[in-house]
Amino acid sequence: MAEQRGDRRDVRGGREGAPGAAEPRGSGGREEEARAWDALVATARRTVADGLVVGTSGNVSVRVGDTVLVTPSGVPYDRLTPADLTGVDLTGRQVRGTLVPTSELPMHLAVYRTTGARAVVHTHAVHATAVSTLVPELPVIHYMTAALGGPVRVAPYATYGTDELAENMLHALADRSGCLLQNHGTITYGATLDQAYDRTAQLEWMCRLWLTASSVPGLTPSLLSEPQLKAVEERLRGYGQRGAE
Repeated sequence: MAEQRGDRRDVRGGREGAPGAAEPRGSGGREEEARAWDALVATARRTVADGLVVGTSGNVSVRVGDTVLVTPSGVPYDRLTPADLTGVDLTGRQVRGTLVPTSELPMHLAVYRTTGARAVVHTHAVHATAVSTLVPELPVIHYMTAALGGPVRVAPYATYGTDELAENMLHALADRSGCLLQNHGTITYGATLDQAYDRTAQLEWMCRLWLTASSVPGLTPSLLSEPQLKAVEERLRGYGQRGAE
């Protein structure tokens, strides 16, 4: 959701603005969070630079232990500093910083509670959002569909920031690492911020590809069959350098 409001609400009943709450033990924990925050801010800025969001729309989070660091509501990413570190626990109680977390916190927490995700990226990417208004599932236009776990589903529309939207998203994400949100955007997750971001970029590219191919008058794009997609899934299991993420 476009984070244009700067209101200071409590987060699921937690105390808003608890800068010293539940500090990690030892300097190592604080240093890990600081590094994760820097990477989160860089990823959020990348979504803007790559045209996946406009202004303060979309949001990014990363999990460090049982703390979820997340972009704050209504703050332009180019203004975020190390002092703006914002975090909640897995119940949504704010335990780091004083800025109000993103209004899409329910979606992020739902992903962390139900998957092994360590990072989540949510955008309002144009082509992906356009596709979300047209079909209940992105047609299998490219073999990289397999990298997201299979055909990408569209979660039915619900008001931003609600538990209903989070629930719809979870159904669409079953056995997948990304989905479309109807009339809204995208959400992907991964073991790292880079992986979550790459999946978002790949999803937007596939949506653009399908829209481009399907717009040619008198022609219908060829789509991959289920056996063809399964063959790709098998090959992807051994893809990349040994020992790499």
